[in-house]
Amino acid sequence: MKPASKPTRKAPLLPTSRRSFFKEAAAAAGVLMLPGSTVLHGQNLSSYETGGFISKDGKLDTHEHQVDLCVVGAGLAGMCAAIAAARRGAKVALMHDRPVLGGNASSEIRQWIVGAGTRVRDLQETGIMEEILVENMYRNPKRNFAIWDSILYEKVRFEPNIDLMLNCSCCQAEMDGKTIKSITGYQTTTQRWHKVSAPIFIDCSGDSILAPLTGADYRFGREAAEEFGEEFAVAKADKKTMGMSILFQVRETEHPVSFTPPKWAHVFKTDAEMKNKPHNIYAINTNLYWVELGGEQDGIGDTEEIRDELLKIAFGVWDHIKNWCPQKNAANWELEWMGFLPGKRESRRYIGDYMLKQQDVEKHPVFPDTIAYGGWQIDDHLPGGFAMDSVDGEKHLRKRRLSEPYTIPYRSIYSKNIKNLMFAGRNISATHVGIATTRVMGTCGILGQAAGTAAWIAVQNKLTPREVGKTKIREIQAALMEDDCFLPGFKREISPLSKQAELSCDYGDCSQLHNGIDRRIWGRDNGYYGKTKKAITYTFKKPTKISQVRLVFDSDLNREHTGGNPDGVMTSWVMFHPLSHDKTTFGFPGCMIKSYRIEARVGGEWKTVFETDENYHRFVRLDVNVTADAVRFIPFATHMSAKKINDYGSSTAHLFAFEVR
Repeated sequence: MKPASKPTRKAPLLPTSRRSFFKEAAAAAGVLMLPGSTVLHGQNLSSYETGGFISKDGKLDTHEHQVDLCVVGAGLAGMCAAIAAARRGAKVALMHDRPVLGGNASSEIRQWIVGAGTRVRDLQETGIMEEILVENMYRNPKRNFAIWDSILYEKVRFEPNIDLMLNCSCCQAEMDGKTIKSITGYQTTTQRWHKVSAPIFIDCSGDSILAPLTGADYRFGREAAEEFGEEFAVAKADKKTMGMSILFQVRETEHPVSFTPPKWAHVFKTDAEMKNKPHNIYAINTNLYWVELGGEQDGIGDTEEIRDELLKIAFGVWDHIKNWCPQKNAANWELEWMGFLPGKRESRRYIGDYMLKQQDVEKHPVFPDTIAYGGWQIDDHLPGGFAMDSVDGEKHLRKRRLSEPYTIPYRSIYSKNIKNLMFAGRNISATHVGIATTRVMGTCGILGQAAGTAAWIAVQNKLTPREVGKTKIREIQAALMEDDCFLPGFKREISPLSKQAELSCDYGDCSQLHNGIDRRIWGRDNGYYGKTKKAITYTFKKPTKISQVRLVFDSDLNREHTGGNPDGVMTSWVMFHPLSHDKTTFGFPGCMIKSYRIEARVGGEWKTVFETDENYHRFVRLDVNVTADAVRFIPFATHMSAKKINDYGSSTAHLFAFEVR
């Protein structure tokens, strides 16, 4: 399908010079031009002449989009929702109010991505989330945020079916009863309105902007214990939330660097004045997340005021570390970057047909309409934030570690009262305690992919989000697992063509490639350990049309074979500088298969249908379109073995899926 339409403008023939052009334009409009100036009456001139879109009645131009799906907000949840739907054929409009993508993970905020697999082995999120992280590991060994921003931009901007609108804030909604007809956003860079009409809308804005614009039911604050029987709930419901943080980045140099704080920064001469917050700059993965406020204020309406106070604290904290701290270990460190956009943890939460609660997270039942999972700890940041003392442990937090994944039902990602509204990210239908674990970006990303996939299936079948959940949930789940999303308690269906063929391998036992689980989990590998240069083969009784090959490689979900992790921790970002850790950079999973070949036997001869020496993807779908009586996969090297002069065909080749369709 073609991307959403864009207005086309034919540039007028240019005059001999820009100055003469504006002189002629000004003369035609009767405008006096002073030397060195260009004074124009926009309403009397064309778009090109004014440098923007202004109609004759003085109103800003409106660009209209008619699409299959509109996503508001392009943090990781919105990105994954838009990409998932677009790749399945939907025409998608993605409206985002910032100049860069990624939300809390972007260069504007710089929070590292965490999720289920950060704390619990074998639970790293896959699908589009892992695709993005692996791409970053491959291209960005120093974890440079400029490169990271470009990777996120590339994933969306060059997806043919996505019409991306950056710097565009959603601020209006047109309703037809309980159905959204269109939304409108203002784009600051073009001084233009964008009006988007679609059958389904997904709000991934974090602050749930479509709630006040559409009348969607939502909650703000903490539930009383008596409502859901949650252990961590408060005795009486209130409007308090988890706060927001400003992060800053420092780096170690090879020479002393002084720091003079701004006069308006707070002064913390002692650790006690800084509320005893942990601030060892040599600690692995330190990011000073506790520069946090806002939980006792309006997390939306008071954001500017909260930001101002956070900046005073942040500069004061660095002043303490540099100039007052008894540790005196920061002489050679300098402030490299200070965030001016707070990263939020919680604000409005939509109400769906089901609200995920603490008991669901801890007892982890398998919901029949499971579309995602979580596993990050219950991580409830108490409203006081920085004002709360951290002595004798992290008293500003309330935590409970989880050892098993919990499932998230589809009923928690669509609106209870607005017929065509879905949502993904930190605003799903969950209690305050429930959102304390689902809010992290790894979980938000897979929720986004689930929402985008379900929305497209709904659009295809002309169903509402609620209707598609009731009638097509197995189709949604199958599509997610097909796209490399893990759903605890469910198995992916093996393709009929693969099941009817004979599966064999030159080395070992490859039967696990048909078990429908594409990862190591619960003590089982669920994959095939072969050797390089040894084939896995599908053999048919007669020549058969093969359209596609599906492969899932080992991307080292626990990052045990990825260089540069000083203690093997499962984090995507680090706030320390390489100089602090033996000048290390971050490597790429050595176990990933790097070079391989797909061959088909046609008329008794093996012919190459695909070959690569530069694979760095975990999940691969290849269109082969061949008629053959056998197809085989031959691995030649992993990223680790490729560095050897000769591995003599003895290096390990590990994969989780090889199927034909």
